[in-house]
Amino acid sequence: MEILTSFFATIIPIFVAINAPGVLPIYISVTEDISPSERKRVARQSVFTALLITIAFVFVGKIILSSLSIEVEDFMIAGGILLLVISISDILKFGESKGVASSTLGVVPLGTPLLAGPATLTTSLILVGNYGYIPVILSLVVNLFIAWLILHKADSIIRLIGINGSRAIAKVSSLLLAAIAVKLIRTGIFMVIAN
Repeated sequence: MEILTSFFATIIPIFVAINAPGVLPIYISVTEDISPSERKRVARQSVFTALLITIAFVFVGKIILSSLSIEVEDFMIAGGILLLVISISDILKFGESKGVASSTLGVVPLGTPLLAGPATLTTSLILVGNYGYIPVILSLVVNLFIAWLILHKADSIIRLIGINGSRAIAKVSSLLLAAIAVKLIRTGIFMVIAN
């Protein structure tokens, strides 16, 4: 029951950090000149890359923190500031740069740094400190499956909500990420004061 509660506590922050609706317009842009079957392969490759990178970072990041004697509250404050900068940058960004189609398109830029970017990595590492590995990894798997569904059905989603609707969802996600960042900073500061 505790794992289930922790799972529900971690799934929303990771969903917001991954921001698959925000990646959707970029995905459409960089894959518009390739075949539908190749586009689906790129979607699978990007999600698999993001999963591997994030899980590896969750485990290695903990080891690095321990070896550098960095406390969870230090990382919460630093990670919160980083997430706040990323979210503000996303909110204020106008337009997207168009990428070049290549065989590694699913790895870079889609898998990383778009799906498994600084926001996803920082959020996941902080959540592991608060809730443990199992709920965070389950949340990552579920959220990356959702990301794969969004990319797999990209054409249908864009037809339904339009490119501007997708961008609007991305901006709201960035605003939620900013709120999570402020909460992390506030919690980290209160933890430092309490010690």
